[in-house]
Amino acid sequence: MTKTIHTDKAPAAIGPYVQGKVVGNLLFASGQVPLSPETGEIIGETIQEQTQQVLKNIAAILEEVGTDFDHVVKTTCFLSDMNDFVPFNEVYATAFKSEFPARSAVEVARLPKDVKVEIEVIAELN
Repeated sequence: MTKTIHTDKAPAAIGPYVQGKVVGNLLFASGQVPLSPETGEIIGETIQEQTQQVLKNIAAILEEVGTDFDHVVKTTCFLSDMNDFVPFNEVYATAFKSEFPARSAVEVARLPKDVKVEIEVIAELN
């Protein structure tokens, strides 16, 4: 069984995709960028501010399906500038209380709306 996820506490999709899909006991969340769920505007100018907003958006999607960052098993992190790797990691690490998930982090030429960061997650349901 597959279930489409939608919450008003995270930004609406800005393209032909959904916030996430639950398949069995796993959530596959679409990449989140630092947009305000209320206005659709970019939140923050620094990598730290933008990463914090991305994590808030992910938290809202995780909450919608009854799980949290402790159940995230894999993330893929896209950075527009790998020079932001250290400050990104400082904020990213605050989301996890226990073990860190498996992760890929890559620099990309450009992200939607020219933001600095996008993160997608795969998480187990509680």
